[in-house]
Order: sequence, then structure tokens, then C-alpha cells
Amino acid sequence: MSFIIRIIVSAIVAFGLSYILKGVHINEFTTALILAIVLAILNAIVKPILVILTLPITIVTFGLFLFVINAIIILLAGDFVKGFTVDGFWWALIFSFLLSIITSVLYQEPIRARKNQQ
Repeated sequence: MSFIIRIIVSAIVAFGLSYILKGVHINEFTTALILAIVLAILNAIVKPILVILTLPITIVTFGLFLFVINAIIILLAGDFVKGFTVDGFWWALIFSFLLSIITSVLYQEPIRARKNQQ
């Protein structure tokens, strides 16, 4: 159940960001849902491989290169999901950064509520 809620929240945030950011385009909400699922799959399979392959540069940049990996994942998702386009690397970087921050903030509230109940 938690996974489904995370997918829905990610889709809502991504769809909202497509209205705010001029370089990110999502046609409809179902496309945003598909995007959230594809991003979850890419983050589970491709991202760990990229992190291992780029570990030296990630260490040298004190982890900042992970933002570049996130942008690459967004651009890769744009190739798989019809109806989702990103105008360039910088838009993908901004989109991934904002998507990460907003979803992290939204996920924090239920976690805090569960901890307070225990």
C-alpha cells in the first residue's frame, strides 16, 4: 500500500511541476502515473549501476554528481514514456531536484505521524 501511495504522490508532484517548469511537459495525469512507475523502476535497476560506475567522480564531487545521475534518469524516462518530454539536461536537473525535495517533504509527514502514535 505504501508503494502505491508513493507512486500517486510522485505522479501528482510531477504533474504539478510540469505546469510550473516550462521545459517539462506531461500531457495528462495518466502519463504522470506511468512516469512515476517508470522512474521507480529506473531508480531500482539503472541508478545503482550508474552510481557504482561513477563512484570515483561522485566521491571527488562530494556526492554532487548524484544530481547529474538523477537528471540522466529523468532524460532516460523521457525516452520510455510517451507524452513526457524534457527540453534539455538543465530542465531535467531542475525537475529531478524539485521532484526529490517536494516528495521527500510530503513523505515525511506520515512517517512523523506513525512515530508519534508508537
